Amino acid sequence: MSDLNNKVIVTVATTGAWPKKENTPYVPLQPKEIAEEIYACWKAGASMAHIHVRDDEDNASMDYKKFKETVELVKAKKDCDIVINLTTSGGIGLNDEVRMKPFIELKPEMASYDCGSMNWQHNTVFENSPRFLEKLGNKMQEVGVKPEIEIFDVGMIYNALYYLKKGVLKAPLHFQFVLGAAGGMPATVENLVYLKNLIPEGSTWSALGIGRGHLPILYAALALGGNVRVGMEDNILYTKGVLAKSNVEFVERTKRSIIEFGKEVATPDETRQILGLI
Repeated sequence: MSDLNNKVIVTVATTGAWPKKENTPYVPLQPKEIAEEIYACWKAGASMAHIHVRDDEDNASMDYKKFKETVELVKAKKDCDIVINLTTSGGIGLNDEVRMKPFIELKPEMASYDCGSMNWQHNTVFENSPRFLEKLGNKMQEVGVKPEIEIFDVGMIYNALYYLKKGVLKAPLHFQFVLGAAGGMPATVENLVYLKNLIPEGSTWSALGIGRGHLPILYAALALGGNVRVGMEDNILYTKGVLAKSNVEFVERTKRSIIEFGKEVATPDETRQILGLI
């Protein structure tokens, strides 16, 4: 894999569970516009799409039909080979079956595995119980979907190590460090270095900073040899006080940064090799 050591995976998270159009008119919320945005980001250099959907009122949702329509529209772009990564956390208080149905039925290459519960945004509980995490990991193995282990706080790494030892997760693991969420670890370079040094040898990892932490974590991840996630799920401002007009703007800036670092943007097929998807 030595020829892949200089490659950087760029994941785009176009939508998330927030924001809405009143926060930014540019965020894609319904399947057709999400698929078009993913396609544009792929053409700009993104190799993975982390997909959330919304209901008809643009609220956070795990509506299977919305996922199915979005994925089918992306795949209908015959030249688009982007890696598809579905969320399992498109809302609060949903039952296990609703959270798991999209990846079970659609069989994307990856899906999110939020490795622990937390106080979300200081106003509710984002629950990922031990029972659910065991069920989720085992079902992902059964259907051949690789977990993207989302880490909001350090204890979640130790949860992942426990489930790895128990066989619920299988090495090599892929971690997504999500820094700056209220209730989780702040988006600081020191926190990223700390988390990166705790994961098992042979693991792959990516990082993102929410809001004002976006650029510090992007640049630190590149300096530390990691991969990156960008997009309106995590940040709607291109610069202070200026809304990004498209997720493509984030991808293009990231691509320029990667090249200036003396690295190269991984293609989707190179991403599959790096993550062991093929």
